[in-house]
Amino acid sequence: MNFKLLGIVFMVSLYFVKPVSGQNDGDMAVDLIIESLADRLADDFDYTELTVRLNFYHKHPININKASRQQLSELIFLSPLQINALTNHIKENGDILELSELQSIEGFDLETIRKFSPFVSVGSFNSLKPLALSDLTKKGNHDLMFRFGKVLQAQQGYLIPDTSQGNRYLGSPARMLLRYRYHYGQNLTASFNMEKDAGEPFIQRKRISGFDFYSGNIFFKNVGRFTRIALGDYSLQFGQGLSLWSGLGIGKGAEVAGIAKQDMGLRPYTSSNEALFFRGGAATVQIGKLFYTPFVSYNFIDGALAGSADMDKINSINISGLHRTPTEKANKSSASQLVLGNALQYDSKNLDIGLTAYYTEFNHAFEKGRSLYNQFNFSGKSLTNTGINYSYTTKNNYFFGEASHSLNSGFALLNGVLTSLSPKVSSVFLYRNYSKNYHSFYNQAFSEGTTAINEKGFYSGLVIKPLSKLEMTTYFDVFTFPWMKFRVDAPSKGYELSSQLVYTYSKKLRVSARYRLQVKEENDEAEETVNTLEQTKRQNLRIDLNFKVGESFTLRNRAEVSEYKKGIWHSENGYLAYQDLIYNPMQSKLSGNFRFAIFDTPGFDSRIYAYENDVLYSYSSPAYQNSGVRYYFNIRYTLKKGIDLWAKYSLTSYTDLEEIGSGLDMINGNKKSEIKLQLRYQF
Repeated sequence: MNFKLLGIVFMVSLYFVKPVSGQNDGDMAVDLIIESLADRLADDFDYTELTVRLNFYHKHPININKASRQQLSELIFLSPLQINALTNHIKENGDILELSELQSIEGFDLETIRKFSPFVSVGSFNSLKPLALSDLTKKGNHDLMFRFGKVLQAQQGYLIPDTSQGNRYLGSPARMLLRYRYHYGQNLTASFNMEKDAGEPFIQRKRISGFDFYSGNIFFKNVGRFTRIALGDYSLQFGQGLSLWSGLGIGKGAEVAGIAKQDMGLRPYTSSNEALFFRGGAATVQIGKLFYTPFVSYNFIDGALAGSADMDKINSINISGLHRTPTEKANKSSASQLVLGNALQYDSKNLDIGLTAYYTEFNHAFEKGRSLYNQFNFSGKSLTNTGINYSYTTKNNYFFGEASHSLNSGFALLNGVLTSLSPKVSSVFLYRNYSKNYHSFYNQAFSEGTTAINEKGFYSGLVIKPLSKLEMTTYFDVFTFPWMKFRVDAPSKGYELSSQLVYTYSKKLRVSARYRLQVKEENDEAEETVNTLEQTKRQNLRIDLNFKVGESFTLRNRAEVSEYKKGIWHSENGYLAYQDLIYNPMQSKLSGNFRFAIFDTPGFDSRIYAYENDVLYSYSSPAYQNSGVRYYFNIRYTLKKGIDLWAKYSLTSYTDLEEIGSGLDMINGNKKSEIKLQLRYQF
């Protein structure tokens, strides 16, 4: 395929686009934030909750002079010290009249203001409307969206005939999502999601299975003493995520100040992830400075069961939400989960204290695995969790922490401080200690591991802004794992170092460089019953250049190299380089972006992740692995006011493979391409 010709055709087509009314610069603002967080999220992370929130505030800007601390924290990129500095500035100096005044507030550098400005206003756009039932249909905003996606090459799991007794995919390779959102000001929202993953049945031999996953809720704000009411599917986010945190959770990354979680309390669940959310009812009642949140949930989970018919036990839980094969289908909703609990928060000017306690019960008991590393895993049918969290602001210091206990088992503790040493220097320190027998099914605290168990560590970070256009961030995290882990047959230790330099020359030019080093211990390569440990080392060096050409085009370049070493024998080196062309005029029916990337990473261990643009609410950070090229087109077109169409086509061509993937996902050949189509209707 002639890639050069494709690029020329794309650019020429953009040249003939005629401007029309309607702004779409909000997409760029959201993309900027998502990309800055992408390195802290799993490659299969669902960005829906965050993108829905940011797009809503771009369309309905927050009144900066009336916003609460919690509302400002929903923007996720503001640190507690920045929020405190902003609210104190307004109290001492009165309302902000122009957003340019933000430059006079400590902690609000050019990069922060650039992210912040699209979501706030000095006007009254976010004033709450009185809830009048007669106006629900007249003044409410509706958002209906349908998404379709498909890998175009035939994968092995779809080629196996229906008559085969072997493992196969039961449905088509199409992925479909139907999503509806309703907003009445900021007092009332409603949502409904329906999703089918690739390989799941939908229509089969005149039998309609329907969507595989359904989710919905109705959410109220500020109804009398009730600050929030949720009916249906919802999330709970309290403290630092040790005891109780579901939904969106951000971990360790280049933005040092972001490690201090800012709890959101009760929120509607808007993601298409099929696990780790609550289904039932919850409410938050305000009594003075106290906020009380009782909640109840009853939901089904996908459990791998074993044992007799009368005494089935749960060996493991599948949180992927995939029900493609006969085994996955049989495990769907095989166990039930009841959750009852309460959260009490005291919120004053500088001090917040929270208490959580909840009870979880399953209809089947959990059974420990037979390996040594999982001997401290949860077993039984019920679990009670309790926790206390706090945050305290004094001058330029923000203290935060949480202690949690799973009754009849272990404890977990986290404490940290974020401090502004001067207008140009800030730092953060965090200590954590999670016992190997601490249990929580809703645990998203800061950790090196997947969950906050079996870990001790100390994190220190530093942010230096020697010039208004220059920012330097670095962190060092040292950690130990007191007990064994998967593929680690002894207690182990490690550390991570990351440094980043960002130079924002102007609104049109931004340059950044980042170095990251991670050292851990894993089993050696010998095929033994018990392995000895070897040191593994991963290093990445990345350079980014963003340059805006005129008012409509942006060029985004990246070059990254990676190195992986294990012991003295195993070593891999890889690289990735890409060129992005982004077309996003202030007023146009058409916007889009194009990427062309080349990569050479010998294996899985030297893989490189890179965030890439996608259709609205669908972002991804695929792993570039092996050797080849990848390109994609992503286009948005406004058919008419309120109706938008997105289309994305991507292709990866490998030079060193004759088969892509393995098992049921295997493709015969060296090319993998994918198409996505999305239609949104707002009325």
